[in-house]
Parts: sequence; structure tokens; C-alpha cells
Amino acid sequence: MHRNGLAAWAALLTGTLVGTLIGCSPDGTGQAVPVAATASPPSSGEASASAPDEEVSVDRDDALAEALKPLLPDGDARVSVAVTALDGATDGAVYEGTSAFDTASIVKVDILAALLLRAQDAGRALTSQERVYATAMIENSDNASATALWEAIGGADGLDAANLTLGLTGTRAGAGGEWGLTQTTAADQLTLLRAVFGTEDTEGTGSAEGAKSAQGADSELSEASRAYVAGLMGRIASDQRWGVSAAADSASVCALKNGWLPRSATGLWDINSVGRVSVSGKRYLVSVLSDGNATKEAGVALVEGVAKAAVSVLTG
Repeated sequence: MHRNGLAAWAALLTGTLVGTLIGCSPDGTGQAVPVAATASPPSSGEASASAPDEEVSVDRDDALAEALKPLLPDGDARVSVAVTALDGATDGAVYEGTSAFDTASIVKVDILAALLLRAQDAGRALTSQERVYATAMIENSDNASATALWEAIGGADGLDAANLTLGLTGTRAGAGGEWGLTQTTAADQLTLLRAVFGTEDTEGTGSAEGAKSAQGADSELSEASRAYVAGLMGRIASDQRWGVSAAADSASVCALKNGWLPRSATGLWDINSVGRVSVSGKRYLVSVLSDGNATKEAGVALVEGVAKAAVSVLTG
């Protein structure tokens, strides 16, 4: 697999599948000063002060590509990943971040975001029926509920309009009502996660509180909308707590959404996972997309291994 040279990191800013949950529980909970250019030179015979050690620049994209080498499968499978820390400082990393993949059910987060934007524009709260659909769609990955809300947002045109607002530049809604065939990139999914979880996490202990505590969140979603989406993603059904959650430590609270889709033409699987995880008290946003997997189990194993490797690049 060829690594995509991502000069677009600045623009940076998949439901019942039984898997193994690792370290994830349901929702519970100075700028550097340059040396003055006018400093006087040392006098004759005076030892010159040694220059401070320069920080070694780490290319995290290269480090991620290296970390993924043992995990990349042979054959038809492809994988893409984007990861960032919610500390407002640590550089993120991407691998094939602008390659397009079908969303499968991870698009349900996007559908809910689009619904909330429409409600905000209308100055209203979600109806009780919309909330029923949203809960089933996110927590249980219910397809009928997703279809109902897809229609409520205006279908493909509505999703594309919402994504323009949210800054998703590489995502195109599925045509003909096929919302699961929406095309997206790992970079765009990280942008969507930022719209929900913000850009810097301080001290929230639960999904909703974490969204409220996001600092510097440049999101068109209101604080209440972000907390609502985060809360639902933190209460994913127990049989769906796999994927990026594998990167979390044993004490973390995860918020995620997974997607899986067998392709009728090839028999191969799309397996995707996006969300927020916590390692040693720090939170990270991770999006992993894959397709061409021989089985769903192989796809889940690939996504989980890639998620672990991606977070380790930022923590190591």
C-alpha cells in the first residue's frame, strides 16, 4: 500500500458485530521565546555560551506509517487512520488520510449532526420522536431509525449541506437513499469528531461533561448538541464496543461509533470505527477506515490493531 503524502494535515482540522472490548466501559463518567537578536557578542577571550539544544522535530506521519508496517494486510484490504490528542498541543498523525472509503454505519454520527444543525437553525429542540430515532441509531446502530432521520435532514443534499457547514471537504453523501455508501476520509471523520468533542479536553469525566469542557472548540454545533452526540456515543450497546476502543486503557470511558458492511459483489467487508478514547488520563480522537477485508473478524482485528498503533505514536 502506498502512503499518501499528506500536506493536508491542516485541513484535517466505521451494526451487530461481536468483538472484543479492550479497556472501554459505557458512558459514566507557553509559547517559546526567541533569543534576542541584539544580544552583545562575547568579549575577546570570553567563552561563548552554548546554544540551547534544539528540539528534534518528529514527523508523526512517518512514525505512524512505520508503526503500521507489521499490521498492513496483503491482498485487497486497505486501511486509513487519523489521530489527534485533545491537549491542544500534541501534533496528530495520519496514514492515507485522504483516501475515500464507504462509511457504512459511522455515517450515523454525521446524520445526527446534520439533524441537530437543522434544529439549531430553526431555533428548536429535537422532537421526542427524533430523540427516539437518534438513540436507536447511535446506541444500537438501528438502520430503520437512520433512514427516518436521513429523510428528515433532506437526504443526500441535506447531508452534503451539513458537511459543508462542518468543514468536511472529502465526504459525499450516498446517492439514491444509500446512506451507508456515503464516501468519506479518515481526515474528514476526524474533523467531524472535533466538531463533537472539541479541540482540547480539560477535566470532564463523562462523555457529556467532556464535550462541555472542550476548550477552543471551533464547531457549528452548540454545546448542548455536542454533549448530546457525545453522550449517545458513550452509551453504545455492549456488543458493539469494539474498534477504536481497543486503544484505550483500562480506566477509560470511550465514546465511539462503528460501521460494518459486507459487499455483495465481492463478499469482502468494510469495517470502520471512529471515536474518543483515553490513555493515562489523556484523551484522543481516532478514526480508522478499512475495506476489502476477507471477513468481518479480520476487519475488526485490523481496525483495532491500527487504532492501538496510531495512539501509541502520540503516547510513545
